Amino acid sequence: MATFQFELVSPEKLLFSGEVTQVDVPGEEGEFGVFAGHAPYIATLKPGVLTVYRDSGPVRVVVRGGFAEVGPNGLTVLAEQAALVDELDPNALAAAVRDAEEDLADAKDDAARDKARERLEQLQTLRAALTRSRWTKAPADVVPAASGVRITRSPSGGIPRPRAHKPAA
Repeated sequence: MATFQFELVSPEKLLFSGEVTQVDVPGEEGEFGVFAGHAPYIATLKPGVLTVYRDSGPVRVVVRGGFAEVGPNGLTVLAEQAALVDELDPNALAAAVRDAEEDLADAKDDAARDKARERLEQLQTLRAALTRSRWTKAPADVVPAASGVRITRSPSGGIPRPRAHKPAA
């Protein structure tokens, strides 16, 4: 199968750069697949799962916000936030949804309510996308209990990610 160049970049790092056979992108206007020779296209991303197909198998990445550009040199995705699905903890996502629901209920004014509602909708969209892509619900399948990893919530309300836990000295 024909391949093309794909790059996935977040503000933190270059997550992927290489030849791929297909990429499925969660666009605001709908999900779309990109193959070699795709027509030029620019799209905004919605929170969801981006799937990269390589000869060695598919890789699923959760993205939140950003842009995708298909050009003559391939596909570039500039994501506001991105994390491998395998790095996410379903319990942390469920806790983040509960926190967002509480934030919405506790909002004191319209601006706070709008911000909390947007955050909750993003998390619910992410949870639905992960469920559609057959994310296992068993936390042990994602992060082993003895791995020394805990989940932290980013101050900006980003994607819950595992972080190495260093026990207090």
